[in-house]
Amino acid sequence: MSCPRRRSLLPLLHLIIATVAFLTALFAWPPAARAESFVLLATYEGVITPVSAEYFHDALLSAQESGAQALIIRLNTPGGLDTSMRLIIKDITAATIPVVVYVSPSSGRAASAGVFITMAAHVAAMAPGTNIGAAHPVAMGGGEMDKTLKEKVENDSVAYLKSIAAQRGRNVAWAEDAVRKSLSVTEREALKLKIIDLIADDVPALLKQLDGRAIPLPTGPMVLHTAGVAVREFPMGLRLEFLKTLSDPNIAYLLMTLGTVGLIAELYNPGAILPGVVGAISLILAFYSLQSLPVNYAGVLLFLLGIVFLILEATVTSFGLLAIGGIISMLLGSVMLIKTDVEFLRISWSVILPVVALAAAFSFFLVGMGVKAMRRPAVTGREEMVGLVGIVKTALTPQGQLAVHGELWQAVSELPLQPGDEAEVTGIDGLRLHVKPVSKKGV
Repeated sequence: MSCPRRRSLLPLLHLIIATVAFLTALFAWPPAARAESFVLLATYEGVITPVSAEYFHDALLSAQESGAQALIIRLNTPGGLDTSMRLIIKDITAATIPVVVYVSPSSGRAASAGVFITMAAHVAAMAPGTNIGAAHPVAMGGGEMDKTLKEKVENDSVAYLKSIAAQRGRNVAWAEDAVRKSLSVTEREALKLKIIDLIADDVPALLKQLDGRAIPLPTGPMVLHTAGVAVREFPMGLRLEFLKTLSDPNIAYLLMTLGTVGLIAELYNPGAILPGVVGAISLILAFYSLQSLPVNYAGVLLFLLGIVFLILEATVTSFGLLAIGGIISMLLGSVMLIKTDVEFLRISWSVILPVVALAAAFSFFLVGMGVKAMRRPAVTGREEMVGLVGIVKTALTPQGQLAVHGELWQAVSELPLQPGDEAEVTGIDGLRLHVKPVSKKGV
């Protein structure tokens, strides 16, 4: 026979079990839901460099680890380095989540290396008013490519872009023309030619169009559910922003100028310390900047020679010839420093002219100060005694004592001097002064 009290506890026990099961399901669901309810957005504008490759790698890694549905790369680039571009494409190809490249904003572009990256994406999209194309390879090593090398590089780029286009089911024929003929098309032409998949006004519109799209991945097909999902920004970070700024050719030029002038100023003003420290740091940063730019070493030498000429003008009488030669040399070196046909890698004239003018003025000022310091009479030590006037303490016939600067010195004079007379120091021999009379006074 069952106990009435035990029977009365059964409904309460069932209620507790049901409540625990409900709460477990309730709190276990959101993390999984959250893992599928957002996309990561990485925005990049500028030249494709090692900095951009690292940024995209970090963004993709973060998106995969955090459970994002997809990584959207909002891209606006004139192109860049082949090595960095291939690293980015390698990461996209191996991605375990969909990667969407969205050429934006309006008036933006995906040129040169940007064409390869856009076509390598699982989904390629463009905003209205953008363009894509002009993927012809250019020399990035500071020299001209001969005909044979040019053909090899071109054929390699064509084969690479064609394989990417074929892998993503995009227009292979246009991919070849984009490299060989530097073709460029608008977003509507790109969609019509099957170069891209979508045209979207903004990110929310892009997500709406992506909803329900099946994306083939190395791990198998994945269907996106992006309508109304949250968008999380992936910031570049201060370190990468700083390195990106250094990759600008104008910044590299400024750093090289500042570094050179600073070190030379330290040589002409030993012990100043600040110019030397600033110059050394600036030169090291300039070397980092120049490593990813097509540097022409003849331009570097002309630039440095120009600064040397300006410094010599402050120390050598050339009636302005060295100054004129220095300015001309700096201008020629500045123009030749970055040797490339790519517009975005050239140094702007709005930077060159002020820098040359300021470098000339700065060099004249610093070196002039150094020369004045070297020519200034000594104010300490033995040399400072020459020319001083003292009072004779004991008769100089010819030896005696002389008071100078509150100190009593042994002195010798060719002419006899009496105590109280004034005598000028003409030289110093060990601890003995050589003097001559200035005037005589009565004792």
